Amino acid sequence: MYLLLMLVAAAVTFLTTPFARWVALKSSAISAVRSRDVHLVPTPRLGGLAMLIGIVVAVLLASQMPFLSGVFVDRQAWGIVGGAAIVCALGWADDKWDLDWVTKLAGQVLAAGFMALQGVQLITMPIGGLTITSSRTSLVVTVLVVVIAMNAVNFVDGLDGLAAGIIAIGGSAFFLYTYGLTQQASPDDYASLASLMLAVMVGVCIGFLPHNFHPASIFMGDAGSMLIGLVMAGAAITVTGNVQPDVMTGAQALPAFIPLLLPVAVLMLPLLDMGLAVIRRLAAGKSPMAPDRMHLHHRMLALGHSHRRAVVILYVWTAVFAFSAAALIQWEWEIVLVWTTVFVVLALLATLGPLRHRGRFLDDDVALSGQVPKVPAAVGAPTAVPQPAAAAQSAPAPSTPAPSASTSSTPKRSTPAPSAPAPSTSAQSATSRGTVPQPAARRSAAPKTKETVE
Repeated sequence: MYLLLMLVAAAVTFLTTPFARWVALKSSAISAVRSRDVHLVPTPRLGGLAMLIGIVVAVLLASQMPFLSGVFVDRQAWGIVGGAAIVCALGWADDKWDLDWVTKLAGQVLAAGFMALQGVQLITMPIGGLTITSSRTSLVVTVLVVVIAMNAVNFVDGLDGLAAGIIAIGGSAFFLYTYGLTQQASPDDYASLASLMLAVMVGVCIGFLPHNFHPASIFMGDAGSMLIGLVMAGAAITVTGNVQPDVMTGAQALPAFIPLLLPVAVLMLPLLDMGLAVIRRLAAGKSPMAPDRMHLHHRMLALGHSHRRAVVILYVWTAVFAFSAAALIQWEWEIVLVWTTVFVVLALLATLGPLRHRGRFLDDDVALSGQVPKVPAAVGAPTAVPQPAAAAQSAPAPSTPAPSASTSSTPKRSTPAPSAPAPSTSAQSATSRGTVPQPAARRSAAPKTKETVE
């Protein structure tokens, strides 16, 4: 049943993504090319709408299944869906109008608060039997956890397919853990809200990836990154909030910490990226929300990896962290530690080894060697300066006729022939002083000044 719901969510998301792209184009929710971005052309960024549709359809189907009837006894499932709809609308507005960070934070708190008021709250913690007795404290802690998760996923969404792939891989590991936990806790009933939401979330990420992997035809935008961050946090809370407080002590208590450890492992890269960004910006005297080009994915490109290879290597790191944490429920921690060390070494070799400069493995048309891709002239690069009149007089006659005076008011770009002589000394001196040379027709009509006489 869970695999069926995952497939439905993936199919619906895949089929509705072209519709979301059309809506993004009609509503001008388009990601322009900025100095900190990696993409080279403006791209629609409303993929979160298709992901929301996939979640809603899959959850509606699940509500009609007798197998999952117990999950919908309370309002928690609809609380997660409602919170996802709120952050999708917030992300849509941000993708269109580029909201300031205070407005975005207020909307995130609203969505997290709505979900918490529907019963998705942290009550018990597997740390020495800690129980949050105050409903107000439980609400505040829940909102804080959800907001951190949403922003962590939003921070890491910087390369084509990166956020969707990371959450699909980490969510798969988390799903296997929650499903195994449900089997052990209730052998007669495998229904679990956490397993349901994780299966649906993995499905929508898989369905969106074909449209989003490099070169992407659409971005998920804030509407998508905050949505999957909220769903991931909601699923984690429904597991962590129901952990029995009577945990053991010593090394045997390690599996009891998995409900806390696994969500952190799944979001390890996004949380690490967000933490480093906040520290870096505060140390520089900037706002924690100020953009820059120092995220983990920017560093991967600076190491020399291609766009696709950088994304796949970050996938590998996510799989190492997430599946290592999930393996603790099945194997002894010593065995897991040994294998985790092996895979960490392999991931380091892939990240820092000769693969980043050799071969064509997962290469793409953006071949970087510590450089940042340049924005082409069609999307904002400075145009060429027209040739000065003095240079035109000293150069041989071009093979094409010169434009007439009636059309000289809009000079066109021209590339001088390789055999053309260098500009005259007077033109060079004018350029060195910072004056922009004018075309001949326009210069004759301008008043004579010292520069034009020279």
